[in-house]
Amino acid sequence: MADASKANPQGVERLGYLGLGLMGTPMTRRLLKAGYQVTVWNRSEGKVAPLVEAGAKRAATPRDALANSDIVFMCVTDADAVEEVIFGHEGISGASGAGKLVVDFSSIHPDAARNLATRLKAANGAGWIDAPVSGGTKGAEEGTLAIMAGGEATAIERVRPYILAMARRFTHMGAIGAGQTTKLCNQVIVGCAMAVLAEATRLAVNAGIDANRLPEALAGGFADSIPLQLFVPRMVQGIHSPPLGHIATMLKDLDTIADVAQATSTPVPMATLAGQLFRLAKTARGADADALEIYKLSAEER
Repeated sequence: MADASKANPQGVERLGYLGLGLMGTPMTRRLLKAGYQVTVWNRSEGKVAPLVEAGAKRAATPRDALANSDIVFMCVTDADAVEEVIFGHEGISGASGAGKLVVDFSSIHPDAARNLATRLKAANGAGWIDAPVSGGTKGAEEGTLAIMAGGEATAIERVRPYILAMARRFTHMGAIGAGQTTKLCNQVIVGCAMAVLAEATRLAVNAGIDANRLPEALAGGFADSIPLQLFVPRMVQGIHSPPLGHIATMLKDLDTIADVAQATSTPVPMATLAGQLFRLAKTARGADADALEIYKLSAEER
């Protein structure tokens, strides 16, 4: 077992993971591979069984997951899903949370994170860390995620050994809500990058050059980036399974950016345009399509 006791004075703790989707499943597998005890829960049983076979314990409800864990990680689709897992029927709030922590990897509005944390603390005493992630499914599988966190410093250090079994970088950005705000900054860059790379790739294709070679040709220059190297080949070759992320998820984040920008009097013209492009992509390709299918918006009809 990974020796978390050297980094965590409380010793190796029992872990839980709620939400076994594109990110939750590979992240849980990394915790199991590191030797940790993990109790899992998901709305659909089909995603639970493979992890139980890999060594996880099954929880019948979110409440049972917290009851049998010291730290519970969670990654679900949006604030409504988080609300349901915490305060819905058989939710986390129904279990004793004194001395326990909930770490939310979901990407939600910073105000929602602060509200949920306050209400959960009042309901059962559990602490809260908002810790949205960046790096997509590839990062989750390889343990190279970047995770940005909001919460108390002591809580951050308590979970750090476990987080670093799933991520390469774990940065404390401030009080609760700061992690979500940092993720919005991340999504300004990523959402705009997807739109711009789709544009550059289409220009290459329409002008008759081999767009597959753009990452090679631009490597090391000012245009080089992880998105360039990862996204362009997938766009050109039509690789969308498994998706790096869903169109609906990116659009949700870009809409949240617009809301926070309005509240803080922040001009975000590029992110606003990216949001409208993803809204078109949602209509054209479907909410659950890979976000990189934004590239297909500019395809010629045949």
